[in-house]
Amino acid sequence: MEKALDGIKVLDFTHLLQGPFATQMLGDLGADVIKIERIGSGDSYRQWSFLKYLVGGTESPCFLAFNRNKRSLALDLKAEEAKEVIYQLAAECDLVIENFRPGVMDKLGFGYEDLKKINPKIIYCSSTGYGQDGPYAERPGQDLMIQSLSGLTTLTGRKDADPTPLGTGIADQLGAYNIVYGLLSALYYRERTGKGQKIDINLYQCLLTHQLQEFAVTLNSGKLFERPMSGIAHPGQSAPFGIYQTADGYMCISVNPIPVLAEVLGDEGLNEYNDPDTLYDKRDEVFFRIQASVVKKSTAYWIDKMLEKDMWVSEVKNHLEVEQDPQAVHLGAFTSYQHPTAGEVKTVNIPVKFSETPGEILRHPPGVGEHNEEILLELGYNPDTIAGMKERGVI
Repeated sequence: MEKALDGIKVLDFTHLLQGPFATQMLGDLGADVIKIERIGSGDSYRQWSFLKYLVGGTESPCFLAFNRNKRSLALDLKAEEAKEVIYQLAAECDLVIENFRPGVMDKLGFGYEDLKKINPKIIYCSSTGYGQDGPYAERPGQDLMIQSLSGLTTLTGRKDADPTPLGTGIADQLGAYNIVYGLLSALYYRERTGKGQKIDINLYQCLLTHQLQEFAVTLNSGKLFERPMSGIAHPGQSAPFGIYQTADGYMCISVNPIPVLAEVLGDEGLNEYNDPDTLYDKRDEVFFRIQASVVKKSTAYWIDKMLEKDMWVSEVKNHLEVEQDPQAVHLGAFTSYQHPTAGEVKTVNIPVKFSETPGEILRHPPGVGEHNEEILLELGYNPDTIAGMKERGVI
């Protein structure tokens, strides 16, 4: 079937997580993504892993996670012949995306002003840690550092715990979505006006933006959030909001009317706390009182009993349990594809559903330079020239 971004060509200079996730989303929707990698080792994420685990014994799960639906072209970017290849690709491409430190692409001759001369309609997105200039511009921009600098780590955990980062690369992944939203907006503008443009994204501002309500409180009140001893799931919330241990696991209880909760738990004394000020001021006391009741029965018991009252509750599941979750199965939230060396690779499916232009996994994450010949032939290079470039170490 036709894809939403059929005919859109992407020149992808990104590496690690944020940029590759953004270009993968574009590829999922039908864009032709040409991933430029260094000869030999390729993207640094190919050497990255968790749990000391490689898929099929050979492939980084981290790289596989963010690099499907792309073609890989491995080049020595400092070689003049490679520069000519990039310029030819730029002439044909709609989007260019890079996430190097400020100034790197300009030094290579692949900055926005360089490529704009070749293709005035090009849309060029640069993503950095902290922006193109300023006191932090030359700092390395990595997810944990962004979580820490943005204030996010001070919101999570119990009062007596250290600042706690989230257990996923949230800054990188939210940054990826900001890249895609910026690029799609620029494509729509170009469709109407014929004009390309430069887009700048930085992880720091992306993560600040995704704390809008927290900053709306602190900036206007001058007060900081105080984490409770109970570890209520958001430091600005009142009881009963949080994670509770049951007789056989854990469950979450979100925002719920105290009288209903008191009835379900068989603890009418909870009603004594039923006003907004008390539920905040005594939230630890309320939390531990609820916990004393919840721990006596199983998760399934409480979920069934509370859902009968249409309460906001759910189980707490680990990642292996999520795969078998009935709603995840119903939605087709997980899928798999075949990889030439790793075999069957399980992954999370494309989340956005289109009635006319559905996304699809058509290409496995490529090997370094897997599509060198294919891409160069499309640019008009003949096989002998390609062979000579390989011998000279250009590709």
